[in-house]
Amino acid sequence: MDRQYIRFSIEDRVARITLARPPLNVLNIAMMQEVTKALEECLGQRELVAVVFDAVPDSRAFSAGVAVEEHVAETIFQMIDSFHAIFRTLEAAAKPSIAVVDGAALGGGCELVCGCDIVIASDRSRFGQPEIKLGVFPPVACVLLPLVIGEKRARELILTGDLIDGAEAARLGMVNHLVPAAQLGPRTQELLAKLREHSGTSLEATKRALSLGRGRKLSDTLAEVENMYLHELMRTEDAREGIQAFMDKRKPAWRNR
Repeated sequence: MDRQYIRFSIEDRVARITLARPPLNVLNIAMMQEVTKALEECLGQRELVAVVFDAVPDSRAFSAGVAVEEHVAETIFQMIDSFHAIFRTLEAAAKPSIAVVDGAALGGGCELVCGCDIVIASDRSRFGQPEIKLGVFPPVACVLLPLVIGEKRARELILTGDLIDGAEAARLGMVNHLVPAAQLGPRTQELLAKLREHSGTSLEATKRALSLGRGRKLSDTLAEVENMYLHELMRTEDAREGIQAFMDKRKPAWRNR
């Protein structure tokens, strides 16, 4: 299919989804739908051993998040549905997933990192969930980040909107391998070589078992958080003000209602 915002390939038992909306790879609805359709092509391909997410070389960020201008009332439902479809399809595909991060992974970009099984990041990477500064919260991160880095630290990052560097992300367990930028490719290939030694069907079964061990399915938990986000949070004055203030490039005037 014709893809405008991503590059997609399947080669040597590995699917690669490359974010291609530089410089910041901000995820708009069309881009998110392209990612989901690429993941749908991985469904049922039992020989696959991994899905790799990375960004085009001329990017300044892995992804700086979801397009704020699509948080408005006219598109918020479609935006949330398109973004969360990525995680539901990734869970359904049950393939080991790898995020290769160079630069910032913020907001939705950080959530995509949290949704991957293994993260390889450069020493110039940064991570964070700054949504609270816009008067909203990150639904996927509220579900996944505590599982990745622990309850207390996840709550602090989400509630403050603070950013952390790659070294801190590695210390917390968000990043598996922290390397110089020039080593991202070689380290990724080393990891893929290990996965290629294994059965695609066995890896898929193992991924499903790991998800069961987590307790509830991501799609089930996310549905509840999604309902809260769309039908409670996005009806508050402060959520609308935070989004509008961001687009107006001004400080929000919170009304606490």
